[in-house]
Amino acid sequence: MVDHETWSDEQSTTTVSVDGRDLEVAYHDTGPDENEGPPVVFVHGIPTWSFLWRDIVPAVAEDRRTIALDMVGYGNSVMSDDFDRSIRAQEEMLEALLADLAIDRIALVAHDIGGGVALRFAAHNPDVVERLVLSNAVCYDSWPVEFVSNLGLPSTANLEREELEGRLDSAFVEGAYGEADPEFVDGMKAPWLTDEGHVSLVRDAVATNTNHTTEIDYEAITAETLLLWGEDDVMQPYAYAERLAEDIPDAELTPLSDAYHWVPEDRSDAYADRLREFLSGTEV
Repeated sequence: MVDHETWSDEQSTTTVSVDGRDLEVAYHDTGPDENEGPPVVFVHGIPTWSFLWRDIVPAVAEDRRTIALDMVGYGNSVMSDDFDRSIRAQEEMLEALLADLAIDRIALVAHDIGGGVALRFAAHNPDVVERLVLSNAVCYDSWPVEFVSNLGLPSTANLEREELEGRLDSAFVEGAYGEADPEFVDGMKAPWLTDEGHVSLVRDAVATNTNHTTEIDYEAITAETLLLWGEDDVMQPYAYAERLAEDIPDAELTPLSDAYHWVPEDRSDAYADRLREFLSGTEV
């Protein structure tokens, strides 16, 4: 298990064009280059970054190349105050990143608003996404939730840093199923506790746009899909997973009990095992 500083040190960066702007994207790339399956791309949500996958990536990387990206405006990617961070823009970033890395076929694993990005990308690029895994993902009109909406208020940019940190502690400490791992909490908070990160988080939150998921043609998704969902989540309730299971043609629903919204952290071992099984098509 790595801490967030080590994870950051292991990341690579590249520059991609989004809406005609050149933006730097950070990503964690590990695992074998040569294998029988396409790379597995991981997309986080808000207010997280690729470190969300700290316990999942190493397990999957035993078998497959893994790419865990920081969306623009998040983590170690660009945070300047001059670009769109909506999931429509993040979808364009994902497409550009894959082109930059010369990757034309992927398995896509996503959480929270990263799930909204993944749903859009899979619906628009059925020839690229072989398998799709969604965990407590935004969809339809399930979002934004009050916590994120409040982060997007103009007044949040003027909060004392201690108060902002308190709000994040509430999300990651009180939002854990059982006792939160301090290393996880510290890692999740780290990108936002600078002047630039503080403002970037506000811009990320205000960019949430429900229309970007209500407009998706969910039946256009052809990827074999796993809905690996924390069953006790109140932010993206299990009922939305059930709805997705009805609308996505080739979807399998797997609830994980004893897990809230941060399911890759709450049930990391069970999550990694089920994910590897789904990706390989064999028992792990």
